[in-house]
Amino acid sequence: MSPTPEPPPPHVRAAFGARVEDPESLEGAVAWRCGDIVLKPAANTAEAAWVAQTLDLLEPDEVRVSRPVRSTDGRWVVSGWSASRNIDGRAEPRHDDVVAMSLRLHAASRFLARPRFLEARQDIYALADRMAWGEVEYSLPEEKGGRLYDVLAGSRREVQLGPQVVHGDLFGNVLFTDDAAPGIIDFNPYWRPAEWAAAVVVIDALAWGGADAAIVERWSHLTDWPQALLRALLFRLAVHALHPRSSAQTLTGLERASQMVLEVL
Repeated sequence: MSPTPEPPPPHVRAAFGARVEDPESLEGAVAWRCGDIVLKPAANTAEAAWVAQTLDLLEPDEVRVSRPVRSTDGRWVVSGWSASRNIDGRAEPRHDDVVAMSLRLHAASRFLARPRFLEARQDIYALADRMAWGEVEYSLPEEKGGRLYDVLAGSRREVQLGPQVVHGDLFGNVLFTDDAAPGIIDFNPYWRPAEWAAAVVVIDALAWGGADAAIVERWSHLTDWPQALLRALLFRLAVHALHPRSSAQTLTGLERASQMVLEVL
């Protein structure tokens, strides 16, 4: 079992002006709330600083953004921790609203330059992303999704989609409250088309969110939609096959999603 994550130490809380004595661990996330400030560990300092700088300036239409907090000496990251303002809300199965928000978010992020740290990423998500787009080959365990991945990969075709900075993991990470605009609390950057990021939301919603099959058709007006869906599915299959905590149950969801993607290819 992995060790229980430790809360931010007092000197980190003080550096970000979060002086609550007992940080509250947030459910479903490795993060702690101290009053109106949320602190979370930064695995990659360069990426965490980029995310903070980006969310500090990004102004997407009809999207609430959890704004980053600088430390007292102006840093975005202190001793491996970053901070942002808490925003109200919770994740809800409003899948079409998340897709629509994704498109608005990426209309605002399309002018961002490609972050340099993306080239150096070597985690399973980066590997799965490159595999899905045919940039690298890697042998996946057949029983964890590799067999289905190999079957589907042969259906890839060239697309007319341009890459840009996108958030590649919006499902379950968008907060809703009353009639307020949906909110985002982080940014998981990828250099891929906006249509692909929307397709990842749809694949996740089909696989694990209980979305109805018609969600595929509702967004079919997007450019190269079948191929965007295919690459999103390949991405998730590769992540599943590579992830140490994947299970037969989670693969069942992806198998369900694959049937719906096959219908539009």
